[in-house]
Amino acid sequence: MDEVIADPLQSMLTWYKQNFSEPVQFDKMRGSWLPGFIPEHQPLIKARLNEPGFFRHLPVMKDAVDVLKEMNKRYEIFIVSAALEFPNSLKDKYEWLQDHFPFFSWKQIVFSGEKRMVYGDFMIDDHERHLQHFKGKPYLFTSVHNIEVTGYDRINNWLEAADIFLK
Repeated sequence: MDEVIADPLQSMLTWYKQNFSEPVQFDKMRGSWLPGFIPEHQPLIKARLNEPGFFRHLPVMKDAVDVLKEMNKRYEIFIVSAALEFPNSLKDKYEWLQDHFPFFSWKQIVFSGEKRMVYGDFMIDDHERHLQHFKGKPYLFTSVHNIEVTGYDRINNWLEAADIFLK
């Protein structure tokens, strides 16, 4: 969900710029956002991610709603989020999905701590750790933290996903 259909990084950057004057170093965000922020602020970033409400008001990734609405007509889609990493996010994420993706029923939403149990034909995710055990066709959704990851076909945006899945 995060960094695939929801944009927590953009939300974090907006908050960070409103509260701090230090620059963000995107070139240090390989594998994780945290190294991109100065060390003194990294505990604040972690705390922000754990705040109730953080995940409730995230921006939607461009074109995600339109493309997924069409894909949902052709495929059996499940939104899977490792939401238990941030326990306060469960309610936020569910309500966010209801607001932005009302065409997904509650039966299509899976909150977990791990995605190894996910089986299907395709998986789109921004973390290699979720794709490496997937038995179907994995797609790495490009994000600043995975730019250097190789070995997967990439989807850079939702219009590219439409070219793959809706042609």
